[in-house]
Amino acid sequence: MPRFSVIVPVFKVQGFLRECLDSVLGQSYTDIEVIAVDDRSPDGCGAILDRYAERDPRVRVLHLTENVGLGRARNAGMPHATGDFLLFLDSDDTLTPGALRAIADRLEETGDPDVLVFDYARTYWWGGTRRNALARVLAEAGDGTFTAAEHPEILELLMVVWNKAYRRDFVEREGFAFPPGYYEDTPWTFPALLSARRIATLDRICLNYRQRRQGNILSTTSRKHFDVHDQYERVFAFVDAHPEPARWRPYLRHKMGEHCLDILAKPDRLPAGDKREFFDRTAELFRRHRTDEPVPAELRVLEGGYARYRARQRTAAAGTALGERGRQVRGAAAGRIKRGWSWAHGRRSLDPGLAVYSAFSHRGVLGDPAAIHRAARELAPDIRGVWVVREDQVRDLPPDIEYVVPGSWAYHRVTARATYFVNNVNWPGALVKRPGSVHIHTHQGTPLKYMGADLLGKPGARYGFDVPQMLRRADRWDHSLVANRHSELVWDRAYPCHFASARTGSPRNDVLVNAGPGDGAGFRLRHGIPEDHTVVLYAPTRRDHVRGGHAERFDAARFAEDLGEGHTLVVRLHPSLADGPARGMGLAELHRRGVVVDATDEPHVEEVMLASDALVTDYSALMFDYAVLDRPIVVHADDWGAFTAGRGAYFDITADPPGHVSRSYRELAWLFASGCWRDADAARLRAGFRARFCEFDDGRAAQRVVRTLMLGEPDVPPSIPAPATGDSDLLTGRR
Repeated sequence: MPRFSVIVPVFKVQGFLRECLDSVLGQSYTDIEVIAVDDRSPDGCGAILDRYAERDPRVRVLHLTENVGLGRARNAGMPHATGDFLLFLDSDDTLTPGALRAIADRLEETGDPDVLVFDYARTYWWGGTRRNALARVLAEAGDGTFTAAEHPEILELLMVVWNKAYRRDFVEREGFAFPPGYYEDTPWTFPALLSARRIATLDRICLNYRQRRQGNILSTTSRKHFDVHDQYERVFAFVDAHPEPARWRPYLRHKMGEHCLDILAKPDRLPAGDKREFFDRTAELFRRHRTDEPVPAELRVLEGGYARYRARQRTAAAGTALGERGRQVRGAAAGRIKRGWSWAHGRRSLDPGLAVYSAFSHRGVLGDPAAIHRAARELAPDIRGVWVVREDQVRDLPPDIEYVVPGSWAYHRVTARATYFVNNVNWPGALVKRPGSVHIHTHQGTPLKYMGADLLGKPGARYGFDVPQMLRRADRWDHSLVANRHSELVWDRAYPCHFASARTGSPRNDVLVNAGPGDGAGFRLRHGIPEDHTVVLYAPTRRDHVRGGHAERFDAARFAEDLGEGHTLVVRLHPSLADGPARGMGLAELHRRGVVVDATDEPHVEEVMLASDALVTDYSALMFDYAVLDRPIVVHADDWGAFTAGRGAYFDITADPPGHVSRSYRELAWLFASGCWRDADAARLRAGFRARFCEFDDGRAAQRVVRTLMLGEPDVPPSIPAPATGDSDLLTGRR
């Protein structure tokens, strides 16, 4: 029988679930069992849990047949617990290192009390951490055990279930269970603490309570917050049925009033039209459970009406609002003229036949948005497609492309009325998402290196990058396209916003999946590459730990020479390096002399890939697209440690590569000289990589986006094999 049973209810947390489970299973104290309850989670949580159970016999998974909510999911796990003590861990929170050892030692020291209360810290999505403000209560409780009557301050702590360890036979004897609805911790925690004959404390942070930017149930605007009244009714029913706890009725009445007024005061909890009803129900509950104790001054508002409450709120807010109003007036004056025109058009209805496209910060008709645009022209000709293109890129546009220039009157006109917005980069902050509009974000490929909010712990990589602003812009996304389950997990974590993952595949890769024998010949012809040459594409990525982003990993001229006769080396720099010094340091001259082909300015990277026979890259996301072609890939990883220290990576590409890995130029040259770059081992590694990262790329991604997300037709899932070898373990994705 284990010492601890850790019950973890799981629902829609696939971006955080591994971190939660790893924090438990990686503890130095191992006498545990984990009972994970899949509460009919619609994302990949169930599969993640099953893989953990396969790897670790301490994990047991319960898959519920219907979604029952947090409290009842915990109830479902309790009958399967065999440990001496129960711990409840929410699946987006984590235990701190050494927490279980510290809890076990404290339980032994205090003779296995009914309840042990330990400390926690709030961890914020932007990287900040704040300790429980009432941590002193734990320290002041002393070394021994006590009852709530002997140390009533213990009831001032946050009334949650997850900062405590409960002796299992105590819970079973008292028959504690969680009710349905919001605030389900309240009618569990008060009865548990009031019934416990022996309570102990541990003045140590044992849990990180994740403050999610979005997705926290209690931060959702909903009438479900009315559940708090029913939960306190359950608490009052408990004290009425138990003579000893009945003395706490005045205290509980005050706590109920404070709690409900706190919910009412928060702007993001209750719909505006329901606030009066919530106040009235709180006041009625407060009156019904009247006691002889005097009413604290801050709760006397409940003895008046809603109008008096609102008047007090307005008075309290007046001083703050006065100063804020001045700032708003100044800001409004500066932006009034700029916004006036688009505001007028914004009052007109959306045009269901208008879609606006952009790619790579308005650089042209490129990438995933271009593939979706082409498919929309064929499948939805009634939807007019307009591109946003920088003025300096207009000359390169195909003649049949309708476009607007950013900031122009035409730009404001189409963005004010468009229904569909398709982009692989965030739209500018000034673009307001109107109700009914559909924002489709395609991203720029499968992520290896840290993205979005995960960059908060990498100050060098996010230099000049405003993460909060980026997330506010990402709040406009309705759909996030993914080519694999790894990407789905990463985007959920890196962009804590409200959007739906669309398992469409990558639209830009349709041309790779459907490629024929002659595709890519145009590129070879333009650059004078003989038909019988083996073309090696070298695509290095940028380095965030190097000034300017470019690091010369090896001599391209030497590599071209070492490849020998019958080979052509094509170099394509990362787009962010196209205008930097890298080409002036030798690449442009090598191209002029015909030593290498510089393909950095080629607008369509898909054509470059199709023209090549093999890819050499370090850590470029291009490898995930190239794998669709099932052609050899070599990863040159001579600075993997420095790269991950500076930027961070979601998994170790050197451990799970798409082909052979070279750690030095000598190894790279040998791979090609010996022919190993395309041997059986290379094919085996590539097959595993393709199964994992190309699973939704079936050549119909663009059609799928248009049909399901724009035309509203039933979703037709990609034709994919059985589940891949495993989505990303996010090995270094700790925050």
